[in-house]
Amino acid sequence: MSHITRSSQLPEQPEKETEPHPDARTATGTPADAEPETGPAPGPAAPDAVAIAGTDDTEADGSVRTDDAEADGPAVADDLDTDGTAGAGAVDSVKTVSTVEAPAGTDAAAGAAASDAPAKADADTDGVSETAHADGDAGDDRSEKADADAAGGDGVPERAGGDADGGGGRSEKGDGDGGDGVSEKAAGGRGVLRGRLAKYPQVARVVTVGTTVLAGALVLFGLLVPNKLERLEFGAFVRIPAEGVLLAALLLALPPKPRRITSYVVGALLGLVTILKFVDMGFYSVMARPFDLVLDWILFENAADWVKESFGRSGEIVAVIAVVVLVIALLVLMTLAVARLTDVMVRHRPVATRTTLVLGTAWITCVTLGVQFTDVPVASQMNATIVQNRVDQVQASLHDGQIFAKQASVDAFADTPPDQLLTGLRGKDVLFTFIESYGRTAIDDPAMSKEIDSVLSEGTSGLKSAGFSSRSAWLRSPVTGAGSWLAHSTFLSGLWIKNQQRYRSLTTSDRNTLTKYFQKTGAWDTVGIVPGVRRAWPEGKFFGLDRIYDSEHLGYNGPYFSWTPVPDQFSLGAFERLEHGKKNRKPMMAEIILASSHNPWAPIAHMIDWNDLGDGSVYNQIKKEGKDPKEVWKNPESVRREYRNAIEYSLHSLTQYVEKYGDKNTVLVFLGDHQPVPTVTAGSTSRDVPVTIVAKDPKVLARISDWGWTDGLKPAKNAPEWRMDTFRDRFMTAYGPHPGTAAATPTP
Repeated sequence: MSHITRSSQLPEQPEKETEPHPDARTATGTPADAEPETGPAPGPAAPDAVAIAGTDDTEADGSVRTDDAEADGPAVADDLDTDGTAGAGAVDSVKTVSTVEAPAGTDAAAGAAASDAPAKADADTDGVSETAHADGDAGDDRSEKADADAAGGDGVPERAGGDADGGGGRSEKGDGDGGDGVSEKAAGGRGVLRGRLAKYPQVARVVTVGTTVLAGALVLFGLLVPNKLERLEFGAFVRIPAEGVLLAALLLALPPKPRRITSYVVGALLGLVTILKFVDMGFYSVMARPFDLVLDWILFENAADWVKESFGRSGEIVAVIAVVVLVIALLVLMTLAVARLTDVMVRHRPVATRTTLVLGTAWITCVTLGVQFTDVPVASQMNATIVQNRVDQVQASLHDGQIFAKQASVDAFADTPPDQLLTGLRGKDVLFTFIESYGRTAIDDPAMSKEIDSVLSEGTSGLKSAGFSSRSAWLRSPVTGAGSWLAHSTFLSGLWIKNQQRYRSLTTSDRNTLTKYFQKTGAWDTVGIVPGVRRAWPEGKFFGLDRIYDSEHLGYNGPYFSWTPVPDQFSLGAFERLEHGKKNRKPMMAEIILASSHNPWAPIAHMIDWNDLGDGSVYNQIKKEGKDPKEVWKNPESVRREYRNAIEYSLHSLTQYVEKYGDKNTVLVFLGDHQPVPTVTAGSTSRDVPVTIVAKDPKVLARISDWGWTDGLKPAKNAPEWRMDTFRDRFMTAYGPHPGTAAATPTP
């Protein structure tokens, strides 16, 4: 006896020109318009099978719909049955109509042929009672009687029947609890897939469960992944994300349509936050700070250039394509994952509600008690903190321009007559030399201090033998890991240039830099040796350089050493050949950039005889003997070792140049521009770099005797530490018309 769930007959529908499925049969006979079959005599055919397929209660894919909205469960268009079937869209279950038993006391044959047969067939074919639908649990329950009918009617297996999501039916208007209506076109496409999966219920079950598990894992990863590589450990993922608990509660509380829209928005935002965390990982790994949403976009171009110079053009293309694909994939997959988990929560609302309450209570308890796992708080609100910090950062960045403009308007030497500028250095050749990535780590870190100490001691002794004396201290750079041009402009301008916006504002202003003041006096020729520049550099005019020698104008015909276009020894040799070694010239002020110690520190050149430099062709063999950067960067210890070797090479190049080519009028000021990347600094947060002044004339160093700097090339641990932007004014005061009037002021 079947369990009839409808009390009224379905309205009669015009029959379509559709050939009934050969398996569609009832006990009452065949339709009037059916063609006689020529094979063995078939059983009686159901007269309403064709009509059922053509009514408004069917999807385009042949699945049966009900106009009765479920009490609570959504009709999810793309979800498979939880028991592994493809739901009501399954082709086999639609094309087969169960035999309908008539209630006791009625004519079974007449009842089966009556107009309410479609209603009975519909109810029994789905195998889901409306009583189960009214149960309020998204159609997950089935009455035993409905299951029995679905299994017994016409040999239709139970799994070919109703969908666990909602009894196999879909309402055109959506379920009572938020299932979105499914268009016939969309339902038809999904019905094909469901029909195929219905033939393999175990595979369908694995696909359903597996997709849900992957969606959950992706969302959990997005909520818990940190934004620093050093925090990427197991303990980081054994936490309760407050944002996840609150969003789950919100999605469960919203009405159907707002819930669906909110799930998409939340998924996209979570994808963007996850991408931001990955970008932060890169910035923390290189620059020891997070990505600035307003000011740092220009740095991606610099990163692409670095990849090209280090790994070739093909490496750059592959890297760019990979980044774009990953960004798009993460956004799309995260959005789909949140939408899927939302559907699962709604289908299992009681369980989802209880779980959300338990997790919320656990989060509050962990915060109150300070519960930790491997030194990581179990209760997490990292994403909210990151978003809040970025909001504050954006506001600060937008106002930074006004702050900088006010600072740049103050220049203590703007009104000083040219004939009173830098009088203590008249007739001297002043060389301001930057050593790439030469940071305090090179001197203080026990893993490399022994070798660097030896180089500095050897350099101090060699210079002393040549008649030179030296003094050293520390400067605090505005950047770390990268951004050399920001450090250079800070040192020369006397302003704190910490981002690209300030750099652009500076280089388009009329601010006088240290090098420009030398030019302004008319007592020096000003020269720039900038081997790292490989394109037009209009900023050279701003810095007051009369002549600029970039990588294309140093006469170098040798190979690049990864990012480094020209080895340091060759750059200094070219400076001697092109400018410093000329006879009958004016005194010279030179800005010299030594780039061999630039990341990735492999392969690295080594010292050769100065007379063998030639046009640089000798470096072809030297590069072949060097190390592959890809191999070096597989191990942090090998990175640190090669960094140390690169610093040693740069220091040897500079000190030996002064020993060989320096004279009584040579004044060398050399410093690091910033600390190396965190892989080398090994957790150090210091931004200090060494700074040294070398001169043969004792009067030069006498003018800075009140600075308290350390004798020699190595600054003592307790040597003065100044901000880099304070050096310009201190230097110009010391070598101005009244030396010693401006004592060193405390560091801000």
